[in-house]
Amino acid sequence: MNHEHVRDHIYVDGAWIPSHGSRTIDVVDPTTEQPIGRVPDGTPKDVDAAVRAARRAFPDWSRTPAETRARYLREVADGLERRAPELAALIAREVGTPIAFARMAQVGLAVLTFRTAAEVGGSYSYERREANSLIVREGVGVVGAITPWNYPLHQAAAKVAYALAAGSTVVLKPSEVAPLSAWVLAEAIDEAGVPAGVFNLVSGTGPVVGEAIAGHRDVDLVSFTGSTAVGRRISKVAADTVKRVTLELGGKSPTVLLADADPAAVVPRAVAGAFLNNGQTCCALTRLLVPRALKHRVERMAKAGAEATVIGDPSQPTTQLGPLVSHTQRERVRGHVEHAVEQGATLLCGGTQPPEGLSHGYFVRPTVLTDVTPAMDVHHDEVFGPVLVIEAYDDEDHAVRLANDTDYGLAAAVWSADPARALAVARRIRAGQVEVNGAPFNPRAPFGGYGQSGNGREHGVFGLEEFLETKSIQL
Repeated sequence: MNHEHVRDHIYVDGAWIPSHGSRTIDVVDPTTEQPIGRVPDGTPKDVDAAVRAARRAFPDWSRTPAETRARYLREVADGLERRAPELAALIAREVGTPIAFARMAQVGLAVLTFRTAAEVGGSYSYERREANSLIVREGVGVVGAITPWNYPLHQAAAKVAYALAAGSTVVLKPSEVAPLSAWVLAEAIDEAGVPAGVFNLVSGTGPVVGEAIAGHRDVDLVSFTGSTAVGRRISKVAADTVKRVTLELGGKSPTVLLADADPAAVVPRAVAGAFLNNGQTCCALTRLLVPRALKHRVERMAKAGAEATVIGDPSQPTTQLGPLVSHTQRERVRGHVEHAVEQGATLLCGGTQPPEGLSHGYFVRPTVLTDVTPAMDVHHDEVFGPVLVIEAYDDEDHAVRLANDTDYGLAAAVWSADPARALAVARRIRAGQVEVNGAPFNPRAPFGGYGQSGNGREHGVFGLEEFLETKSIQL
């Protein structure tokens, strides 16, 4: 068995040490279905050692000037940037992300997050007067960061960078499915000279390491990104110690194409947006809501766009769609598609058969379903694969009702020839981020969701404040 990326140690208190456990977890390349590395299968003892180190480091780190903390973060960003080609290739292999998107988003956004957190945290006003009180914002304490496999470095950066900027210390548990980039992050933090114990890395499974972090009495806040089901479990475990919990969970996000919008401008963007990172994006815009009069035209364009998507080896620069991350994920997505057709959805293209010439690897054809209604599970359930559904609406009010007919509320998009009209509809949609006419991502804007998409926000000032406590000193 060939393991190219063997990681035998965890990172605790500024040193690489063996896990208390003897077992390991294989990391599988979803393109070849072969192991490419392994990491320690950590234990609650590992978590306890990491938490104790973070607790010891917290007083000095929280008193370190904010601009000094920001300088460390910029050093980490520089270290990640120096290793960007290596990181992009690594994430393409462990997640299946097409290499071009891995460079831009998986690595580029992570570097940008560290730089933005340095800027936000270094310039934030941590004290202000309110009548006879001094209002002080200070680090919350020890943060347990539990991150997903779909954006393994970027999601770690969103938590680690802002927690450290706020003066909090961190114990990070990366997903056991795609953990390897977390070791590069730990190396960059170590090389930047971040004091011992400020950042700690423990690998392992959710039911063991994740629950040990969520339930640890000396962890002050748990920040989790992942599925809604696991988010519920973490909330329950964390409740015993009444710690703060922030959650960034699932989504079933709509693109609303208003009647005056140009489908030729919108539909290709909608197809590409639904298939980002092979459809494995929590905020992917996976429901395309269209006026009934435009439905057939939109269907033709969506089918053409999906069928033109280049699917294959994620290491190739022309690839637009790689494999799903695991066999389990592929079977789950296929099951969603089969069930949708059984419930009456029309399969425009794609489906459950392997793509031509790709008998190996966890590939799913780019799929478009139409005639989808709120009576179908695929209207409500997060598929987390390259599957776009088309739903017809009768008027603007109906479009808003369909957009909001979900337990989630993470993201949305609105397109109109009239920006004021698009903004008016955007205001009516219950979602944490709404994109108007293809406006770009803003790394300083708060990211998070309504409903079962979670609690709390990441990025920018709001993301920093999640890792702060509030004290009032009466004078």
